Amino acid sequence: MSYVTINKLSKCFGEVTVFEDIEFTIEEGEFVTLLGPSGCGKSTLLRTLAGLDKANKGEIWVDGVDITHTQAQHREIGMVFQSYALFPNMTVEDNIAFGLKMKGISKKDAKEDLQKMLALVELGGKEKCHPHELSGGQRQRVALARALIVKPRILLLDEPLSALDAKIRKNLRQQILDIQKELNLTTIFVTHDQEEAMLMSDRIFLMNQGEIVQQGNPEDIYTKPVNEFVASFMGNYNLISAETAKHWFNINSNNKVAIRPESIYIKDAGRQYADHISSPKLAKIISHQLLGNVIRYNLKVENEELTVDLLNRSSERLMPKGSSIELLFNLNEIQPVGV
Repeated sequence: MSYVTINKLSKCFGEVTVFEDIEFTIEEGEFVTLLGPSGCGKSTLLRTLAGLDKANKGEIWVDGVDITHTQAQHREIGMVFQSYALFPNMTVEDNIAFGLKMKGISKKDAKEDLQKMLALVELGGKEKCHPHELSGGQRQRVALARALIVKPRILLLDEPLSALDAKIRKNLRQQILDIQKELNLTTIFVTHDQEEAMLMSDRIFLMNQGEIVQQGNPEDIYTKPVNEFVASFMGNYNLISAETAKHWFNINSNNKVAIRPESIYIKDAGRQYADHISSPKLAKIISHQLLGNVIRYNLKVENEELTVDLLNRSSERLMPKGSSIELLFNLNEIQPVGV
């Protein structure tokens, strides 16, 4: 039996249905991400799992026990919010120890656990500080430590990094991963950031309009989108019509075809290509963007506009607007998608 089982879970606010008949399983120690655009229901789903919102229908099972109607404080689930939710009048150590206090454990008895947790989140020496004396990343680590010190069976993270700058965000997500692996902690992480989900997850549950439209490991979600929404949400897929796919590649499809921008190449004169590379298509550069180690070109091929990503190996590869080039397509990486 899976460690977490969600069975036909539904949540409504009045006549508004946020999600309906959600089903999935999670294994113990797995890091799962709920990914999707704002308003798709992922944070409400997380709050329902935590017991902060009551499900209208369905079941939540953890380690073989039905906790659907268990009060939030008895679910043994830790949650970290985007807003930190720290007590401004409490010190770092008092904030972290708050959950233990609610369980009737004295600060004296919790001293060893508190020191271990401060070391784990690298906040040693900040015990007597108040939240306003800390950086955003430090405050988020206090919130993480407060959730972890009560030894939860499941850790829920509701966009905990979205308010942080890029450098702190990068460091903290690695720290979260390191702690999660060290503790073998079953974790459900909410984000709308595709890159973050790809980097952190064992599996991704991609949500749209209250439904999980695709679930799988990051590679499968990215390389095998099941429909147009997934293809358009995960990166910068090119979607071309079924008619164009037949005309260009002799691919028969009832729906559109998805092509990743890195699966399109510029033809090098005199180079021989394998059989899985298409014949060249004449293209004109509409514009380009320099994204550090990647150059992103917007091009026109017949009546289709395409995005092509090339490694920025040297300034010689930066071709100006209006240039005509020949494109090649990796036929093995062209993916028909559903509606």
